Amino acid sequence: MPNEATRPTGTHAYSDAPAESTRATPPTGAHPTGTLPHRGLRFLLARRPVLIRLAAWSVLETGQTFLVGYGLARALDAGFLAGRSAVGLGWLGLAGIGVVVGAFGTGRVYRGVADLVEPLRDRLVERVVVRGVREGNGGALSGLTQQVELARDTFAGLVMVSRSFLFTAVGALAGLCSLDPLLLLVVAPPLLAGVSLFAATLRPLARRQETFLLADEALADGLGTVCPGLRDITAAGAEEQVAADTARLVDTEFRAARSLARWGVLRVAALAIGGQLPIVLLLATAPWLLGHGVTPGGLVGALAYVTQSLLPALQNLVHGLGTSGSRLTVVLRRLTPASVTPPPMPTPPATPVPHLITPPALTLTSVTFAYGAGGDPVLHDLTLALPQGAHLAVVGPSGIGKSTLTALAAGLLRPGHGTIRMYGRPVSETHAQRVLIPQEAYVFSGTLAENLGHLRPDPVPESELLAAAEAVGLTALLKSLGGPGAPVDPSALSAGERQLIALTRAYLSYAPLALLDEATCHLDPEAEERAERAFAARERPGGALVVVAHRISSARRAGRVLVMDGRETALGTHDDLLRRSPLYRDLVGSWSSEPALALGDTDRVDAVAGSGLAGDGRHVVAHGPVGQVQVPGDLRDGGPLGGQG
Repeated sequence: MPNEATRPTGTHAYSDAPAESTRATPPTGAHPTGTLPHRGLRFLLARRPVLIRLAAWSVLETGQTFLVGYGLARALDAGFLAGRSAVGLGWLGLAGIGVVVGAFGTGRVYRGVADLVEPLRDRLVERVVVRGVREGNGGALSGLTQQVELARDTFAGLVMVSRSFLFTAVGALAGLCSLDPLLLLVVAPPLLAGVSLFAATLRPLARRQETFLLADEALADGLGTVCPGLRDITAAGAEEQVAADTARLVDTEFRAARSLARWGVLRVAALAIGGQLPIVLLLATAPWLLGHGVTPGGLVGALAYVTQSLLPALQNLVHGLGTSGSRLTVVLRRLTPASVTPPPMPTPPATPVPHLITPPALTLTSVTFAYGAGGDPVLHDLTLALPQGAHLAVVGPSGIGKSTLTALAAGLLRPGHGTIRMYGRPVSETHAQRVLIPQEAYVFSGTLAENLGHLRPDPVPESELLAAAEAVGLTALLKSLGGPGAPVDPSALSAGERQLIALTRAYLSYAPLALLDEATCHLDPEAEERAERAFAARERPGGALVVVAHRISSARRAGRVLVMDGRETALGTHDDLLRRSPLYRDLVGSWSSEPALALGDTDRVDAVAGSGLAGDGRHVVAHGPVGQVQVPGDLRDGGPLGGQG
């Protein structure tokens, strides 16, 4: 990554060089042509012949519904109750014929539904292909193989239940009216009230169903990111932060589920009012109905209409339209954000397009952070903008907040005040955009290839592993261990060897922003320089590098240097800071006066591993004043981040 000239001002850094053009262009072929209901209505109106045929075959089902109640009533009144069994059997036979005819009509209805649904599927497939091929949309395969089929099946089910309820209700109400208008007065009002209540809940229920589905997907996506990285989370000491983020996702889904359940109660109430209350009213008003001219057969026929026709049709409508309808809305919104009509290929502009400023790789705005509510701020009102392609070295006395800064940039800590953005987005939304390599390198039991490819979703080709090892300086260790497929015993590795493995793992990741928090402190200057230069030259779009430096050479290699001194910070080039920062001059002087392997550099860490990497695993490293030592591999005191420095 190039180190372009900077214009430092206080603790702000911006690039003078023009960035590549990011002129926004509309997605190819996407032209909004109305809301989803309007497009759905146009789709149906364009297929009026199919709808007419569907309605014609549905009339046979209406006849079946009519005869179920009317035939039973006539069989009782004119047949069995009048002592004319043959007449009663005749009416029952006529009702049976109606069932057979209705079944024939139902078979033809399925053909009509297919003629209506398959064109919808074809149109959705066309849109998915356009988005996937023409626009390079990565989710096209999922849309083609799953979401389109889900939309087709759900739409077919909605057509069936809606059509069935409409024609069943018409047939049943016509039958009630033919038996006696009083029966219609008892059944129709609660049925209308139940349907109206259900219709009133459709829109809010669909919104809450969509909210619940999105919350469920967000939780699944979050767990999909967290679960494979549990070892890294533990090694980085980020358990509390990850647990808090996951808990928020769980709480969001829980609230969405409760809201959906509350509206589901109204759906149950609509079913009870429209389908079950008419049964109670018919039984309760039976003496009054019989006293006002309703025949016993008519009352039995009315009960048959409600229990055998209206109640099942209403149940199918409520459950089908209430659940599947919202699911279909969600799927269609994702598959058809707008009508897609492939436009002609755009022609290049005749004149050059002016370059627009790209968002910085990392932006901190008035960031203040303290460990605990009553603690002194480790960072105070820090503002920093790191452009894409930049190489920043962070220096300062031990414990001044350098590791805290990288933890904030990585999203492991949250600022008490201020905002942190990465590539123009909140840092909490950019987990895949950065990789943090802490001082205590984490290596797990397994093969070397598994360790190196741990941050990649798929196995890394061996040629790429070898190239990365050569770039970072891992080749000698890789050969001594027996190649990429060799097993790794973390306890048998030195601190420097573990750091080289962690560095190569981060180098292979797709994250454009690399944060090296004293990640080379156990390497000798030559090995450290090789690793840092590899990261600086790493080809990642928008890549940037932040190094917490513990040697003067790291600061010299960086295009920018951030000097941290409590509430005061200074940003500039190495030469510029030598002129205007007394603290930086002191740090450079102390670094330059120490021997290469002296105990007690500025951050109290010794460079004890050379490029040869003896690998005895027992190097003693000082993390505090001289005399306070420990064996590498143990986490430092001072918290999961290794202290506040």
